[in-house]
Amino acid sequence: MTDNFIILHHRSKLTDEENELLAAAEAALENAYAPYSHFRVAAALLMEDGTIITGVNQENAAYPAGLCAERVALYRAGAELPNVKINRMAITFRSDREDSTEGISPCGGCRQVMMEFIHRQNQSFALIMPLTNDTWLRVLNAEALLPFGFRTKTL
Repeated sequence: MTDNFIILHHRSKLTDEENELLAAAEAALENAYAPYSHFRVAAALLMEDGTIITGVNQENAAYPAGLCAERVALYRAGAELPNVKINRMAITFRSDREDSTEGISPCGGCRQVMMEFIHRQNQSFALIMPLTNDTWLRVLNAEALLPFGFRTKTL
Protein backbone atom coordinates (compact mmCIF):
# COMPACT_ATOMS: atom_id res chain seq x y z
CA MET A 1 0.00 0.00 0.00
CA THR A 2 1.07 3.54 -0.74
CA ASP A 3 -0.82 6.73 -0.02
CA ASN A 4 -2.89 6.32 -3.19
CA PHE A 5 -2.95 2.57 -3.91
CA ILE A 6 -4.16 -0.49 -1.99
CA ILE A 7 -3.74 -4.05 -3.28
CA LEU A 8 -6.63 -6.35 -2.38
CA HIS A 9 -5.88 -10.06 -2.67
CA HIS A 10 -9.44 -11.31 -3.07
CA ARG A 11 -12.68 -9.90 -4.43
CA SER A 12 -14.27 -10.35 -1.02
CA LYS A 13 -12.02 -7.48 0.15
CA LEU A 14 -13.89 -5.02 -2.08
CA THR A 15 -16.58 -2.87 -0.51
CA ASP A 16 -20.25 -3.50 -1.33
CA GLU A 17 -20.23 -0.31 -3.42
CA GLU A 18 -17.16 -1.48 -5.36
CA ASN A 19 -18.71 -4.92 -5.95
CA GLU A 20 -21.95 -3.33 -7.20
CA LEU A 21 -20.04 -1.07 -9.57
CA LEU A 22 -17.87 -3.94 -10.76
CA ALA A 23 -20.99 -6.05 -11.40
CA ALA A 24 -22.37 -3.25 -13.58
CA ALA A 25 -19.11 -3.16 -15.54
CA GLU A 26 -19.11 -6.96 -15.90
CA ALA A 27 -22.68 -6.90 -17.24
CA ALA A 28 -21.68 -4.22 -19.74
CA LEU A 29 -18.86 -6.41 -21.11
CA GLU A 30 -21.43 -8.14 -23.34
CA ASN A 31 -21.82 -4.88 -25.28
CA ALA A 32 -18.13 -4.37 -25.97
CA TYR A 33 -17.26 -4.33 -29.67
CA ALA A 34 -13.87 -6.03 -29.98
CA PRO A 35 -13.86 -8.08 -33.20
CA TYR A 36 -10.14 -7.49 -33.83
CA SER A 37 -8.43 -7.82 -30.46
CA HIS A 38 -11.05 -10.06 -28.81
CA PHE A 39 -10.20 -8.13 -25.66
CA ARG A 40 -13.38 -6.72 -24.12
CA VAL A 41 -13.12 -3.89 -21.61
CA ALA A 42 -15.87 -2.25 -19.59
CA ALA A 43 -15.92 0.66 -17.18
CA ALA A 44 -18.63 1.78 -14.79
CA LEU A 45 -18.90 5.13 -13.06
CA LEU A 46 -20.75 5.75 -9.83
CA MET A 47 -22.03 9.27 -9.95
CA GLU A 48 -22.61 11.47 -6.92
CA ASP A 49 -26.39 11.09 -7.30
CA GLY A 50 -26.17 7.27 -7.30
CA THR A 51 -26.51 6.83 -11.06
CA ILE A 52 -24.24 4.23 -12.64
CA ILE A 53 -22.96 4.95 -16.14
CA THR A 54 -21.17 2.26 -18.13
CA GLY A 55 -18.94 2.28 -21.16
CA VAL A 56 -17.33 -0.45 -23.25
CA ASN A 57 -14.50 -0.46 -25.74
CA GLN A 58 -15.47 0.17 -29.35
CA GLU A 59 -12.93 -1.05 -31.90
CA ASN A 60 -12.69 0.03 -35.50
CA ALA A 61 -10.78 -1.41 -38.44
CA ALA A 62 -8.95 1.93 -38.55
CA TYR A 63 -7.51 1.42 -35.04
CA PRO A 64 -7.15 5.07 -34.03
CA ALA A 65 -10.88 5.57 -34.60
CA GLY A 66 -11.87 3.23 -31.75
CA LEU A 67 -12.46 4.27 -28.16
CA CYS A 68 -11.53 2.76 -24.82
CA ALA A 69 -14.25 1.80 -22.33
CA GLU A 70 -13.07 4.38 -19.81
CA ARG A 71 -13.44 7.26 -22.26
CA VAL A 72 -16.83 6.02 -23.47
CA ALA A 73 -18.10 6.02 -19.86
CA LEU A 74 -16.54 9.39 -19.03
CA TYR A 75 -17.88 11.07 -22.16
CA ARG A 76 -21.34 9.59 -21.52
CA ALA A 77 -21.21 11.07 -18.02
CA GLY A 78 -20.24 14.44 -19.46
CA ALA A 79 -23.07 14.30 -22.00
CA GLU A 80 -25.81 12.84 -19.80
CA LEU A 81 -25.00 14.25 -16.35
CA PRO A 82 -22.68 17.22 -16.94
CA ASN A 83 -23.25 18.72 -13.48
CA VAL A 84 -23.03 15.51 -11.44
CA LYS A 85 -19.66 14.52 -10.01
CA ILE A 86 -18.00 11.14 -10.43
CA ASN A 87 -17.38 9.34 -7.12
CA ARG A 88 -15.79 6.09 -8.29
CA MET A 89 -14.88 4.08 -11.38
CA ALA A 90 -14.57 0.32 -11.83
CA ILE A 91 -12.80 -1.30 -14.78
CA THR A 92 -12.92 -4.93 -15.85
CA PHE A 93 -12.06 -7.02 -18.89
CA ARG A 94 -12.47 -10.36 -20.59
CA SER A 95 -10.10 -11.78 -23.15
CA ASP A 96 -10.56 -14.74 -25.50
CA ARG A 97 -6.87 -15.53 -25.03
CA GLU A 98 -6.29 -18.41 -22.65
CA ASP A 99 -3.00 -16.95 -21.40
CA SER A 100 -4.56 -13.62 -20.41
CA THR A 101 -4.20 -13.58 -16.62
CA GLU A 102 -2.82 -10.11 -16.04
CA GLY A 103 -5.15 -7.25 -15.30
CA ILE A 104 -5.48 -3.93 -17.02
CA SER A 105 -5.09 -0.27 -16.30
CA PRO A 106 -6.24 2.79 -18.23
CA CYS A 107 -4.10 3.87 -21.17
CA GLY A 108 -2.41 7.27 -21.17
CA GLY A 109 -5.19 8.88 -23.19
CA CYS A 110 -7.83 7.68 -20.74
CA ARG A 111 -5.75 8.88 -17.82
CA GLN A 112 -5.58 12.34 -19.37
CA VAL A 113 -9.35 12.36 -19.91
CA MET A 114 -9.75 11.41 -16.23
CA MET A 115 -7.56 14.41 -15.37
CA GLU A 116 -9.89 16.64 -17.36
CA PHE A 117 -12.90 15.36 -15.43
CA ILE A 118 -11.07 15.82 -12.15
CA HIS A 119 -10.43 19.43 -13.18
CA ARG A 120 -14.05 19.90 -14.36
CA GLN A 121 -15.54 18.66 -11.10
CA ASN A 122 -12.79 20.11 -8.91
CA GLN A 123 -12.23 16.81 -7.10
CA SER A 124 -10.68 13.44 -7.82
CA PHE A 125 -12.39 10.06 -7.67
CA ALA A 126 -11.38 6.55 -6.68
CA LEU A 127 -11.23 3.54 -8.96
CA ILE A 128 -10.93 -0.21 -8.76
CA MET A 129 -9.25 -2.37 -11.40
CA PRO A 130 -7.97 -5.94 -11.71
CA LEU A 131 -4.27 -6.70 -11.38
CA THR A 132 -4.70 -10.46 -11.89
CA ASN A 133 -7.68 -12.83 -11.92
CA ASP A 134 -8.36 -12.29 -8.22
CA THR A 135 -6.15 -9.39 -7.15
CA TRP A 136 -7.52 -5.88 -7.29
CA LEU A 137 -5.99 -2.43 -7.12
CA ARG A 138 -7.95 0.24 -5.30
CA VAL A 139 -6.77 3.64 -6.45
CA LEU A 140 -7.84 6.20 -3.87
CA ASN A 141 -7.10 9.19 -6.09
CA ALA A 142 -7.33 8.77 -9.88
CA GLU A 143 -5.01 11.75 -10.29
CA ALA A 144 -2.20 9.53 -8.97
CA LEU A 145 -2.34 7.51 -12.22
CA LEU A 146 -0.96 10.45 -14.18
CA PRO A 147 1.23 12.56 -11.90
CA PHE A 148 2.56 14.72 -14.73
CA GLY A 149 -0.62 15.04 -16.80
CA PHE A 150 -1.60 18.19 -18.62
CA ARG A 151 -3.32 20.70 -16.39
CA THR A 152 -5.04 23.94 -17.29
CA LYS A 153 -2.14 25.93 -15.86
CA THR A 154 0.33 24.23 -18.22
CA LEU A 155 -1.56 24.87 -21.44
